[in-house]
Amino acid sequence: MSESWSLDVYKVIQERGYSLAATVPDGGLTELLQFLEADSDIKVATLTTEEEGVALLCGAWLGGTNGVLLMQSSGVGNTINMFSLPRQCRIPVLALVTMRGGAGESNPWQIPMGQAVSDVLAAIGVRTYQARHQSEVGKVFEEAADYAFNSRNQAAVLIAQQVIGIKSFEGD
Repeated sequence: MSESWSLDVYKVIQERGYSLAATVPDGGLTELLQFLEADSDIKVATLTTEEEGVALLCGAWLGGTNGVLLMQSSGVGNTINMFSLPRQCRIPVLALVTMRGGAGESNPWQIPMGQAVSDVLAAIGVRTYQARHQSEVGKVFEEAADYAFNSRNQAAVLIAQQVIGIKSFEGD
């Protein structure tokens, strides 16, 4: 794996031929989004809200296209109801979530959802994978992709806050 988790994830997306990335942009995703936007074989769809991404990926999959949902942990709450669609229809959805609300968080608005993401996703049947170190993100993303697309289920990779860096409240 490289020295950039974003490059590792991009390589997995590229090698597997995923041609859609649905995202509500986040500072922690900046480098990954730059890689994706520079690739003419990958369409980056900027969303107004995260649940649109779940619906978009379901429709894309029905049309023969695989993709990934990219979001920050605070957006996971927006997806909860929409995840019933792929679950009931056995449509694979792969999400990558940059976490907030952990140790060192200075924005109190990020803490409640940041602490609940894993439990909330598990409660609705989304299998979660934890990436706590930069060096493991690509491998963990690959494992989650295998699970989601081979079993036609939903998976989310949660990238720990220490991997993406601590943001100050002033910059949020």
